[in-house]
Amino acid sequence: MARAPRLTESASAVFAVLAEAGSATRPQLASLAGLSKPTVSSAVAELESVRLAAHSGTASSGTGRSAAVYRLGPAAGAVLAVDLGPVHTRVRGCALDGTLLAEATTSRADAAEAVREALAALPPDAPLRTIVVAVGDVTARQGEGAGMRPATAKAGPLFDAMAVALPPGVPVHLENNVNCAALAELHEGAARGRRTFGYLRIGVGIGLGIVVGGQVLSGANGAAGELARLPYPWDDGREPRHEALEEYIGARSLLRRAAEAWQDADGPCPDTVERLFALAAEGRAAARAVVGRHAADVGRLAAAVTAVLDPGLIVLGGITGADPQLLPGVRAELARLSWPTEVVSSTVGDFGTVVGAARLAVARGVQTVTQAAGTKD
Repeated sequence: MARAPRLTESASAVFAVLAEAGSATRPQLASLAGLSKPTVSSAVAELESVRLAAHSGTASSGTGRSAAVYRLGPAAGAVLAVDLGPVHTRVRGCALDGTLLAEATTSRADAAEAVREALAALPPDAPLRTIVVAVGDVTARQGEGAGMRPATAKAGPLFDAMAVALPPGVPVHLENNVNCAALAELHEGAARGRRTFGYLRIGVGIGLGIVVGGQVLSGANGAAGELARLPYPWDDGREPRHEALEEYIGARSLLRRAAEAWQDADGPCPDTVERLFALAAEGRAAARAVVGRHAADVGRLAAAVTAVLDPGLIVLGGITGADPQLLPGVRAELARLSWPTEVVSSTVGDFGTVVGAARLAVARGVQTVTQAAGTKD
């Protein structure tokens, strides 16, 4: 990994502002960074000298005068985001201003191939600053500056298989996949304009992304929102089991309940949740009944989330949670059990996790360039 040059504090501040803005004139940079125009001019010259900023044209002001426009330079680099999903692996490569440079999607088993494909599409002269990998249960820190590792074996082998394709020397940070999706909803999805909400993912597993004041809450162990660890069932004569709630609400149990309820007269029993929801949308009574029961179960889980967080808004995501057929039943059950809380479907879809992971990667990439600030002042 190419090390970022050491910058003055003013150049570091201007670089961070330019990365967020995408492009800007020196007067705009001065306003955004809260620096004087002479200081910004000196900082831009410093950034240009090490190819972290580049001139990209001119812009005319209302007075008819033209001002130089700047963008990030080729030495600013790029970042990589990887979503090790339950079915697919999705990878995005981005510039430090968030511009999409490369993307690839493969099956879950071909994660290394997706990484290689995205890396090959990145500009050859752009140093790779950091890599963010979105996985499932993230709780245990590996070490100082090393990011996080999955605490469960279900993510570990897949990560190890994918890691062989990662370039050596580049910092790798593991992040919770649901938290990444919550970030995507916050900035680009159903929760835009909302500072506090819960992102409730219902799919193969379950999880909750908690956003408070515009920030994702990770918890003391990085495990905030791990709904699978809620004790379940609470019933006389039955002891709660490890991750039993996830087992009950997850997609596999949903299909099992569909098979138990299915009659020969209902036709072929669906073998995927996508087919089950498609049959429900067609009005098939058996499918509608199973989906309706699932909606009530999700509504009860949403009521538990509301009781603890009072988020005001719950965004439903995941392969089953995002289907709008769940909304009426979830809303009705939540209204029955708790106080008024808005419930909407995800709008970022299957790409939400990698989109959020890319945002985190960009933020970390900018930090790698700016963290040595002050050494020259």
